[in-house]
Amino acid sequence: MKCYYFYTKKMCVGYDNKPLIKDIEIALPKGEILSLIGPNGAGKSTVLKSIARQLRLLGGTVYLGENVLTEMKADTLAKKMSVVFTEKVKVELKSCRDMVATGRYPYTGWFGVLSKEDERIVDEVMELTHITDIAEKDFDKISDGQKQRVMLARAICQEPEIVILDEPTSYLDIKYKLEFLSLLEEMREKRGLTVIMSLHELELAKIVSDKILCLKGEYVEKYGTPEEIFESDFIERFFGIDVNGFSGNEKLIAYIRQIGKYER
Repeated sequence: MKCYYFYTKKMCVGYDNKPLIKDIEIALPKGEILSLIGPNGAGKSTVLKSIARQLRLLGGTVYLGENVLTEMKADTLAKKMSVVFTEKVKVELKSCRDMVATGRYPYTGWFGVLSKEDERIVDEVMELTHITDIAEKDFDKISDGQKQRVMLARAICQEPEIVILDEPTSYLDIKYKLEFLSLLEEMREKRGLTVIMSLHELELAKIVSDKILCLKGEYVEKYGTPEEIFESDFIERFFGIDVNGFSGNEKLIAYIRQIGKYER
């Protein structure tokens, strides 16, 4: 039997004890990337927040390695999982470097004093994510795209085994979208990082993902490899779009243009 690092059994998510999506079954070996796609409001963020324990599971079980996720202690989970959501973070009088450094708090103890090794990791990650030039700038006064990269750096600074990302490329221009994908590839190649994220850019999901989870309605619409998801007319039916007369790359471009109307 294949060994899975992250997997769910009959996972049910929702709000106020009202199920939104039932029977979610995910199985990821360590170092794989899963992308969640679907129309706006389909429940992508709800699934991610439930995995991240920001929402209570309404049913089923989530496993991280041999551990049941809901039974893990917060400090143990903080060393295994990092999270980046789209909600804007409001802080006062913190530099970008200070924000990145908070990713080391699971390792610093009660007083939050960074060791020389912690400082080295912060510097290394800031260089890796191309934000050294804004290190001393006030976090509240930088652009949304820059904030997204700072929060990604903070997550990487945590040295997690798995990272949860909610639309991580939303505020990035094309250059940084591609750099972000390269960074994910590098992190999983060198560190075996497992990634679960929501994306609205189908072209990115197709390129970077090992598995794709399609959400629409009360149950998962489809779960499979990018080839299984894209190499058919499934996406047309899934989003209810018409791409007649297109083929190959033209069809994918048509998907992207039409789905943008649903996602934004």
